[in-house]
Amino acid sequence: MRTGMGQGPEIWIRGPVAAPDAEAAAPPGAPRAHAAARRFSWVGLHGGAGVSTLAAVYGGHDGGRAWPGPADPRSVLLVARTHAAGLDAVVPAVELFRRGEAPPGLDLEAVVLVADAPGRLPRPLAQRIRLVESVIDVYRVPWVPEWRLGDLSGRPPHGTDSPARLTGATR
Repeated sequence: MRTGMGQGPEIWIRGPVAAPDAEAAAPPGAPRAHAAARRFSWVGLHGGAGVSTLAAVYGGHDGGRAWPGPADPRSVLLVARTHAAGLDAVVPAVELFRRGEAPPGLDLEAVVLVADAPGRLPRPLAQRIRLVESVIDVYRVPWVPEWRLGDLSGRPPHGTDSPARLTGATR
């Protein structure tokens, strides 16, 4: 199904999501999580957005195209490619949060746009991204040839600094 500006995004919703409980205290002697790393749920706005790759590289919950469940991180990063169909899905998804129609307890942190091809974006797509940036924080992920080949090892590649800072990923 193609997502138009008048429709909601094509996200599969698992049903009502309970409000998050307060973080449970760690039992004595349990290892503590690093304070710098933040926990996010990556949610793709369309197939092939890059959610699994981003979760593997930066950490966090790979939500696919579904809202986070009750046990998943409540901070949401919406993910889309920089092609026209990907950008078509962004504004309606952001509007769901603005109108309070997203599942209760979820907090929209930002939109992550993943390059759909190497090189500069065509002007019409760049203009659409500027529109999105006027309403929400946008983090851009450039084309990474190694990721296309399945190499997700090592540190996040040069040019992917902003998502690393956002998520607190240190590899």
